[in-house]
Amino acid sequence: MATDDDLLEILTALGVRVIVTDLPPDRDGEYEHGSRTIRLRPRMARRLHRSVLAHECGHAVYGDVPIDDRRYAERQEARADEWAARALISVEAYRWAETLHGGHVEAMAVELDVTVGLIRAYQRLLARQGSRFRPLTTRTPLMQPTA
Repeated sequence: MATDDDLLEILTALGVRVIVTDLPPDRDGEYEHGSRTIRLRPRMARRLHRSVLAHECGHAVYGDVPIDDRRYAERQEARADEWAARALISVEAYRWAETLHGGHVEAMAVELDVTVGLIRAYQRLLARQGSRFRPLTTRTPLMQPTA
């Protein structure tokens, strides 16, 4: 699945730059559409860093902007998590991790090198899309949002 370099390539193609800088304590990353900038907190653990980078990349792909409507904002966050999960987790790896760890979400997250939030997002996708689920692959361009 996507590496940090793959994500950075997508962001470059979108004209988005990534800056590592101090953020408020409650934020690991943020995307600002107007300046086409992703800001990431420094010194994050690798698993968190790649998950946050992919999440913010999802916001950039969709062109998300902050909105005051809480429900819509929550949908934007869920959509960015789902984009990140599809970018970082393959069906085969997910199935292996689920079997290996008996569905223990935290252990699966460590195994797949993503956050628990992205495991839960992947599970939402599987539940919602069932057999129609299409992971992001080289055949499904990462830059194109999918329904």
